[in-house]
Amino acid sequence: MTAEDYKITQTGSRAVVTMPAEVDAMNAAEIRDALRSAAGSGVTTLIIDMSGTTFCDSSGVHAVISAYKQAAATGTEVRLVATTVRRIFRLIGADQLMLTYPTLQAALA
Repeated sequence: MTAEDYKITQTGSRAVVTMPAEVDAMNAAEIRDALRSAAGSGVTTLIIDMSGTTFCDSSGVHAVISAYKQAAATGTEVRLVATTVRRIFRLIGADQLMLTYPTLQAALA
């Protein structure tokens, strides 16, 4: 899977990137590239949709945090949608960096 294979939906100045079921060392680089690509050119809000993600290792967390840092540097707001993997982001304090939502609908509201 490459960065081009990730579902990226852009509506106005918001971009939603749908993450795969498993986020790990095997796809973290592609995820990082997809998130960075989606955060460019006129996007003011990047929504990382991990609602369908059931596994995320430290490589995946690093990819999300890296994308957050890049987006924050350009003034882009990052919203994380997570259910099953939400706990890992809370444990490391990432929920203090970016808004976290239980559903995509909530993040879009």
